[in-house]
Amino acid sequence: MALNMDVVILAIIIGTLAAIVYSLRVLVLLERRIARMDLNIEKITTKVMREEYKIEKEEAKIEKALKRGNKR
Repeated sequence: MALNMDVVILAIIIGTLAAIVYSLRVLVLLERRIARMDLNIEKITTKVMREEYKIEKEEAKIEKALKRGNKR
């Protein structure tokens, strides 16, 4: 009877350790996915920033041209 109880306790311990290892694996995969998402957001932000800079330059050119046109 005691031997059966030892086997059950050992099985519970091994099952718990396996669950912990699996959970850690899932956490690592999620962390990698979040890191990729963060990198993609950074790339998108950089592209938007470049486009905004181009728009601001173009606006400055247009405003400068309009000011020159008003003086004449």
